[in-house]
Amino acid sequence: MSTPTLLVRDVPPRTAFALEQGGVHPLLARLFAARGIASAAELDDGLTHLLPPAHLHGTEAAARLLADAIGQGRRICVIADYDCDGATACAVALRGLAMLGAAPGTLAYLVPDRQIHGYGLTPTLVDLARVQAPDLLVTVDNGIASLEGVAHARALGMQVLVTDHHLPAVVDGQVRLPEADVIVNPNQPACAFPSKCLAGVGVMFYTLLALRAELRARGRFDAAGQPRLDALLDLVALGTVADVVKLDANNRRLVAQGLRRIRAGRMQPGVAALFAAASRQPARASAFDFGFALGPRINAAGRLADMTLGIECLTTDDPARATELAQMLDAINRERREVESGMRLQAEALLDTLMPEGEPPAALVLFDPEFHEGVVGIVAGRMKDRLHRPTFVFALGQDGWLKGSGRSIPGFHLRDALDLVSKRHPGLLRKFGGHAMAAGCTLAEEDVDTFDAALQAVAREWLAPAALRRQIATDGPLPLEYFTVDTVQRLDAEVWGQGFEAPVFCDEVEVVQQRLVGEKHLKLRVKHQGQLRDAIWFGHAEPLPARVRLAYRLSVDEFQGQQRLQMVVEAAT
Repeated sequence: MSTPTLLVRDVPPRTAFALEQGGVHPLLARLFAARGIASAAELDDGLTHLLPPAHLHGTEAAARLLADAIGQGRRICVIADYDCDGATACAVALRGLAMLGAAPGTLAYLVPDRQIHGYGLTPTLVDLARVQAPDLLVTVDNGIASLEGVAHARALGMQVLVTDHHLPAVVDGQVRLPEADVIVNPNQPACAFPSKCLAGVGVMFYTLLALRAELRARGRFDAAGQPRLDALLDLVALGTVADVVKLDANNRRLVAQGLRRIRAGRMQPGVAALFAAASRQPARASAFDFGFALGPRINAAGRLADMTLGIECLTTDDPARATELAQMLDAINRERREVESGMRLQAEALLDTLMPEGEPPAALVLFDPEFHEGVVGIVAGRMKDRLHRPTFVFALGQDGWLKGSGRSIPGFHLRDALDLVSKRHPGLLRKFGGHAMAAGCTLAEEDVDTFDAALQAVAREWLAPAALRRQIATDGPLPLEYFTVDTVQRLDAEVWGQGFEAPVFCDEVEVVQQRLVGEKHLKLRVKHQGQLRDAIWFGHAEPLPARVRLAYRLSVDEFQGQQRLQMVVEAAT
């Protein structure tokens, strides 16, 4: 791994002072100012400050469609996706529609198998859904690029409501939308919704808010007696963080509200069971728990098994059944780690052939016939983090096509890069889609070298040398008075994540002791601001010099009832 450059975020002094005057803790005022927060009012996470559902294009039409379907007792089938965002969006849809009057027996769901059906509402999946005789298909976290699937469903007499957050398909250089009855997606061309970063679960939650308003207007209930959709915010928060969407102000409010309910003990039985399976405490829940404890356990089902396990865990009201399912998901996640570990070793062996002189190419494309399709995205992310290069990892699917998942670095829009590759090499990509930082594509095995060369060509054109050097934004030195357990608790209580990164401090320290633990983690004793501190660098085995500049997070290490502050090292220069 190349040595990164440590940068210190700029803190506008007047903004930090204004936040302090508004009652914000001095350390938080500095951190928030560095992340673009201009006033204390922006930190109000009350639900009344959420962007109105009516501003999200398509929600009012979707509300009328759903209200009619509920009123007429029509059958609704939710078409989910096989990741955590898709699973939580499906659970929110099923629970929310039931709360808003969908009769028992009229709701069903279907989730594709990653290895058999691929992604989205395909014609094959429509035929599977047809067995349930639905009148209306509702896609969650997919559908915006399902041109053939939507057309097939409409031809069979089904109505289709697409709720998604991905970018639309591009055909012959033109954006093409599916011919659904209604589309709700902040990233469709006609939508002016200010928050383009809603996760799929957030889009479904907004659709339910609009449906409730429509039913209220139809006299089904009044404001005082309407169903409390905020009971679903634990699921919305989980899916939002797990999908690594940007935590803009609107998403931070959704996550903050979900965390508040979980900390108060108000959550779905499945969420409580997942906390228990991960040995985490709901009373001290943080966004970190969603991203690194609960989310991976749900995702593991879609990677190695059947996402219906994850969806059932989130939809059951039986605590015993939720516990059983959470334990199954935990076991699948342990298996996922083993598969991933083996694939990482294989991927690292491939790097030796790609980097004969030790310098990685502008973009990485890795394929081995033994790779597992379910974890290509995780391994792509690991390789991207290690070498700071856009990375695609491919596995051979059951249908004989190579299924690739990519992860990118700042300055390289991965989905746009795929679009350019497809234009330069017509027919190379069977299909593709995604976002700026994550995307996927399908191609023939014999074409992987052509794709490799094409992606590298785009990367060399788009990425300046400076962009290929990894940079870590830090918050500078942590003042001595804030090196406390109280600081850790104060920071953990806030919502951090993609686009609103958790604090990373940097200080020069003297390394007093260092040793390996578990054969791969560097345990340190350092002198910091005249004080001896404990530090650990997970996944790093190389020794450090006597004096070094550390980028680190502050955490509390609990052992046998004792709490000790610890610096968790992110990088060293």
